[in-house]
Amino acid sequence: MNLLFENDTAGHYPASYYAATATDTAPMPALQGAHETTVCIVGGGYTGLSAALHLAQAGIDVTLLEAHRVGFGASGRNGGQVGSGQRLDQIDLEKMLDRAHAHQLWDLAQAAKQLVRDLITDHAMTLTFQPGVAHACRRAHEVAHTHQLAEKLEKDYNYDQNELLDKAAMRDLMGSLAFHGGVIDWGAGHIHPLNFAIGLGKAAMAAGAKVFENSLVTHIETGAKCAITTDQGVVQADHVILACNGYLGDLAPKVAARVMPINNFIIATEPLGEAAVHILAKPIAVADTNFVVNYWRLSQDNRLLFGGGESYGYRFPDIVKTVTKPMLEIYPQLAQTKIDYAWGGTLAITMNRLPNFQRLKGQIWSAAGYSGHGVAIATLAGKLMAQAIQGHSEGFDLMARLPQPRFPGGSLLRWPLLVLAMTWYSMRDRLGR
Repeated sequence: MNLLFENDTAGHYPASYYAATATDTAPMPALQGAHETTVCIVGGGYTGLSAALHLAQAGIDVTLLEAHRVGFGASGRNGGQVGSGQRLDQIDLEKMLDRAHAHQLWDLAQAAKQLVRDLITDHAMTLTFQPGVAHACRRAHEVAHTHQLAEKLEKDYNYDQNELLDKAAMRDLMGSLAFHGGVIDWGAGHIHPLNFAIGLGKAAMAAGAKVFENSLVTHIETGAKCAITTDQGVVQADHVILACNGYLGDLAPKVAARVMPINNFIIATEPLGEAAVHILAKPIAVADTNFVVNYWRLSQDNRLLFGGGESYGYRFPDIVKTVTKPMLEIYPQLAQTKIDYAWGGTLAITMNRLPNFQRLKGQIWSAAGYSGHGVAIATLAGKLMAQAIQGHSEGFDLMARLPQPRFPGGSLLRWPLLVLAMTWYSMRDRLGR
């Protein structure tokens, strides 16, 4: 089985709200025959497209191979949230790492958010960056930690973009009784994720990158040059960037040992009209504090885009049933609302939820495992790998120094062990602990 094809039609975007509102879906040709390039990128999501753009802008010959379509994977299916910091908060990072390293990671994450905003503006992409992401506490004891983190960010990181909310303010904002408080991060934001990926692809091609879609990479052979074989051609390259995230397959076992694919799901309701303001009083995105996170926002036409639920096998479950359950726990008033779109996608996580950056033998570079925090960090990852190939590897090396334990049991046992762990945490979510 192959996650690239198990739930999707070859060469087509999933039937998502994002695909229905995409700006430009004209396909690129598939790779045919033999080619040579300086850098070959495998994967046409944010990581690969950003790398292609930054390499091409530096005058480097670059070829990108995408098995389906640009933005086909998690980059074109996610919740669109451009979050602050890393996947772990600064309190946890300072416990795990030295304070200087934690500050450097914060600065990189701030640069990642700004990079997304700059790319949208500089390349006149047909999407907007909408400020505001709320972190909504499902349990009363979480509010103190959330407010403490906001205060620490202001004191120690000079970040004053968090607005603290108590239970009443959260109720007024959300139109729900499910939350005890939280914050709105006005320095974070949300975007149309597929249009951002498409915009990156157009910008990369305008800068001179060669982009091939419907070009499944089946094998990579290292040597004096790398040979990247697809189902219809081969590319000889000095460097390879693996930008596959949850769709890596068996291309790089050393990466797969630390990066694991999981599935996540989103539904889009019918337009809510004037009732939308009673779901979200401000045009922000939201993520709650469940271990299996729920996340949501309103679309431009006032649909509720609600994400939640996870699965760990190849086949997707009944998505509407899977996601409607947590949505109605938060918004029971939507019980009779029609669901117009439902889609799933595969992302990748690591054991500690920090991204995995590796330099493998044969001039192969990899970044993956963004653990649901990838819109900004993945975009930055592509830039950092492009810089590293040019001899400026400080940013890449900083990320590569993050501790990265292997999944226990290797690739054979990681799935059943993860299912056990995630079932436990899901039970804790249901019990409200």
